[in-house]
Amino acid sequence: MAIDTRGETADKPSGGEKKSRTSPALFYRQVVTELRKVIWPTRKDLITYTTVVLIFVLIMVAIVYGLDSALGWAVLRIFGGS
Repeated sequence: MAIDTRGETADKPSGGEKKSRTSPALFYRQVVTELRKVIWPTRKDLITYTTVVLIFVLIMVAIVYGLDSALGWAVLRIFGGS
């Protein structure tokens, strides 16, 4: 016995009313309005975020370099490189 598990919206035809395209001028005004809502970071915040990212990247580079060196050394020891 089959059970109908589809919702009510599945029975409605898709592609009802087609919306008109937004004009470039209206799009620009909407973008400017949204950008005014953004809370921009201060210079101090920006310097702090940049410093944190750079330190994190340097730590990750050191970890990857260390693992690469250790695994390379182990492979050469195991398989006998020249």
